[in-house]
Amino acid sequence: MTITAATKPTAGPVPRAGRALAPDLARGAMLLFIALANAANFAFAGQPGIDGTPHGLHRLVNFFMVTFVDSRAYPVFAVMFGYGLVQLARRTEATGASARRILLRRNAWLIAFGLVHATLLYFGDFLGAYGIVGIIATLLLLRRGDRFHRIVVWLWALMTGYLAVVVAMVATQAEGGHAVLVNTPNPSLAATSYGQGVLDRLAEWPAHTATVVPFIFIVWLGIWAGRRRILEDPAAHRVLLRRTAIGCLAITLLGALPYALVAAGVVRVDPDTLDAVTYLHAISGEYGGPGYVALFGLLALRFSAGRRRPVVSAVAALGQRSLSGYLFQSVAWTAIFMPFALDLGGSTYIAVAAAVTVWAVSVLAARAMDERGYRGPAERVLRRLTYRPIGSRNV
Repeated sequence: MTITAATKPTAGPVPRAGRALAPDLARGAMLLFIALANAANFAFAGQPGIDGTPHGLHRLVNFFMVTFVDSRAYPVFAVMFGYGLVQLARRTEATGASARRILLRRNAWLIAFGLVHATLLYFGDFLGAYGIVGIIATLLLLRRGDRFHRIVVWLWALMTGYLAVVVAMVATQAEGGHAVLVNTPNPSLAATSYGQGVLDRLAEWPAHTATVVPFIFIVWLGIWAGRRRILEDPAAHRVLLRRTAIGCLAITLLGALPYALVAAGVVRVDPDTLDAVTYLHAISGEYGGPGYVALFGLLALRFSAGRRRPVVSAVAALGQRSLSGYLFQSVAWTAIFMPFALDLGGSTYIAVAAAVTVWAVSVLAARAMDERGYRGPAERVLRRLTYRPIGSRNV
């Protein structure tokens, strides 16, 4: 599997001190947004995890969640997943091992991780979908040349045109009314016993995974960026990063605005208009992936110019252990919100406080592991399962 002739990798693993800051910083920071989104889902036993009748400060919280978090956090990890596939392929090829074989094994194990995670903790698992998309990308995308990968840029350009049509339709057909946001219930999040929750999740996970697998087009964008080492050399791509951050974040934030105003109780619309702005919110959220990633690329460039601050290093350490941090969150939500545990659901404020606290704890834990040279526990297991059968420990 040849990435490009112009970007032949150097042999051996990437030393910890030589890791690019931007990917780790993006993963670590955006785990906070994942925490905010998933804690809200648990708190309200449904999606999107928003109280449809906000008052006072609650209006601002709803506005923030809808504008910056909901449907805008997971695309970041989709971009980073694609970027990581290219990085792993390069490092594997440098050792002389088969990148294709290792990537297929690793992604197959990700599907297994997803099944276990969904069965034991949270139906809204993304690991299984990552594994499926990773296998598809390994078989169909990674071995293609640069000319082929330009297709994904045109696909995003077409989607931008489609988004403009949707905006025009929403603007011309919007009508006032009294529709209220209602969470779509997820039975597993309201289960009164752990056993019942397991049964519910086994039914919910396959359907959820099927709905998110199409994010392969976001992953493909990450592959395109990874082939160009955009985050490993942000200085050489400063203009591209700046344009991407400004353009994509403007689209994702403006696309969220109508739905955010409804969620905050500022604007009242009829049911059809609510459906339309909900759809606009969802598709514009995909631009949050490249937008936030580009923003963190610029931030990493700034932080790398001088002495790295301890907080930045700690967040990046969590990014290096993002799989462990993600699974830790699901354990925490189960303990905090499930009816058979602490049962603290129903409050947006508790959900936000829990999300920030759990994320902060994971940052401190990751920093402690980093100082001692320990990988995250989930990363260690995945690495062992991926490489032991192949006999390689140097990737």
